[in-house]
Amino acid sequence: MARVHIVGNLKQFTGGKAEFDLAATSIKHLFKLLTDLYPETAPHLAEGMAVAIDGQIYQETLFQEIGPDSEVYIMPQIAGG
Repeated sequence: MARVHIVGNLKQFTGGKAEFDLAATSIKHLFKLLTDLYPETAPHLAEGMAVAIDGQIYQETLFQEIGPDSEVYIMPQIAGG
């Protein structure tokens, strides 16, 4: 199972829990698993979050694959300018 870390204010909707072991196969699947566990996260995940998988940051790539031993970080999107 992938080790998932939540960074930022999203953990206020998970009862303060910031680390999970989830059998997600993609970012989209990961977001589905999180919303099944914590429905209040759904609108925030739908707005878009940045996700780092094994050190590589992805934005708006719901179909990016997650390996069974991946380290995943979910964080607010990174704004540029």
